[in-house]
Amino acid sequence: MTAILEVTKATRRFGGLVAVNDVSFKVSSTGVTAVIGPNGAGKTTLFNIISGSIPPSEGAILLAGEDVTALKPEAKAARGLVRTFQLVKLFQDLTATENVKVGFHLKSRGGLLAALFQPAWAKQAERDAEEKAAALLDLVGLSKVARTSASVLPYGQQRLLEIARALAAEPRILLLDEPAAGLNAEESERLAKTIRRIAADGTAVLLIEHDMKLVMDIADEVVVLDYGRKIAQGTPEAVKKDPAVLAAYLG
Repeated sequence: MTAILEVTKATRRFGGLVAVNDVSFKVSSTGVTAVIGPNGAGKTTLFNIISGSIPPSEGAILLAGEDVTALKPEAKAARGLVRTFQLVKLFQDLTATENVKVGFHLKSRGGLLAALFQPAWAKQAERDAEEKAAALLDLVGLSKVARTSASVLPYGQQRLLEIARALAAEPRILLLDEPAAGLNAEESERLAKTIRRIAADGTAVLLIEHDMKLVMDIADEVVVLDYGRKIAQGTPEAVKKDPAVLAAYLG
């Protein structure tokens, strides 16, 4: 397996509490990997470590072989590790298209002078951004609401819009933090199709999710945490039969 992401002995302590304890796993450069576990298992803390929101107490994070452990989220994003959050964080007064275009800033060479004087290359960049935003909105099924303000979109569409904006940064790996939270069955199915398309187009996906149907439908690999430790890893079929996993969820 060619790994885009490698988590090595990641540990995070908060005083006497060990929220993540010696967790190691690799994420393939293709496909979908899911991190699951009961409430309080350490999933969000692990995502915060990987994305750079908090540093690990011990351990390392490698992105395509490069040690990025100490980098801030924006520096990791510039290298291709991009994250969404459990709570939607859109610019509510901007349209869907404008929200996606915000995501291009990591790749943009524009600035104040370009905005003021509009050189030819800046005008072309703006046209390119419009076209790319339209393609991303089509990918997530939001073409019909391209000119609609984010504030009036249903919650499920806001979720998809946040994913489109994250994709604008051209990630090599996309981290999705509970993307199905608050969605109904129809919205979850639409989300599942979108995630499959993203992975099929060559972007690795790592997600935290409580919706086990979604996980079992789309994940190629599943990592299971309990009380901060990794207790299982494997295919969805193997993991759901693992005695340690059954005990963590049922016992």
